[in-house]
Amino acid sequence: MPSSNRYKRIMIKISGEALAGSAKTGIDSSIVKKLADEIKTVSQAGFEIALVIGGGNIFRGGTGEALGVERTTGDHMGMLATVINALAMHSALSNSGVDSCVMTSIEMNSIAEPYTIRNAKRSLAEKKVVLMAAGTGNPFFTTDTAACLRAAEIKADLVIKATKVSGVYDKDPEKHSDAVKFDQISFMDVLHKQLKVMDLTAISLCMENNLPIMVFNLFEDNSIMRALKGENVGTIIQ
Repeated sequence: MPSSNRYKRIMIKISGEALAGSAKTGIDSSIVKKLADEIKTVSQAGFEIALVIGGGNIFRGGTGEALGVERTTGDHMGMLATVINALAMHSALSNSGVDSCVMTSIEMNSIAEPYTIRNAKRSLAEKKVVLMAAGTGNPFFTTDTAACLRAAEIKADLVIKATKVSGVYDKDPEKHSDAVKFDQISFMDVLHKQLKVMDLTAISLCMENNLPIMVFNLFEDNSIMRALKGENVGTIIQ
């Protein structure tokens, strides 16, 4: 059973850039393997896990305009990038002995299942890790929003935003040495202070659905499991 009585079904959102490591583009196999091993530990502890991975390590929809790509087309290219990342993670999980499946918002039946709420809930109940790819299937929505939307649909207990920093700060800690980290903060404070945790649509979705968000450094050892055990490893937004 889960180590925390508060959470059973969790949504983990990982940026595409996290998979690239120091290279910043592409996929670093050692990072994917490390993530797969950590997700295995969490899954074996009894948690039901859904996973959304961004595509910024391959292609970011908003940057396509610089190449002369129309925004809608660019966003569709970004959605395809998330499918590549999901398939890479699916393979790594399989190699670690974890049962998982890839579901996509845009049908591509030869490589993934079509996403439906019913299919996702069934697979989660069967203790499969469900990788949800291709965003919401619509342009102009980020993968943060996709993660929060899917979390609300599957009735997750928690959204985990795994990042490169150790929580939510009052300003960018990479630029300001005096940045102050919050252990807890409300949704309204995040919105009013315009803190760059997730986009406003994602934050609003979680606020409206009373869905807490936990933000912490993905690259600290066993950070996901430690956070779920209740250790103070980041920031909780609720």
